Amino acid sequence: MLSVIAAPRSGVTALDRLVEGALRVRIAAPPVDGAANAALERFLAELVGLPRGRVRVVGGASGRRKRVLFEGMTAAELADRLAICMPTGFRGA
Repeated sequence: MLSVIAAPRSGVTALDRLVEGALRVRIAAPPVDGAANAALERFLAELVGLPRGRVRVVGGASGRRKRVLFEGMTAAELADRLAICMPTGFRGA
């Protein structure tokens, strides 16, 4: 499980920063008809190397604060993969 704060309609889809213990992710898609959630799932799956169907928003689907489940990956594996993907100059809270 990962706590995420989504920022839809951001122009680009990218990792942003840590905010209050959650990973803030900029999403290019608008929050209409689940488009932003689907884009978030695709982006995070590709980022950590999982098939798209194994990454799901399981909480907060209609809000900015979400809980994302990564099936078949331990918390330590997820943390390691995310650490590798953090952009240069990543801003932690």
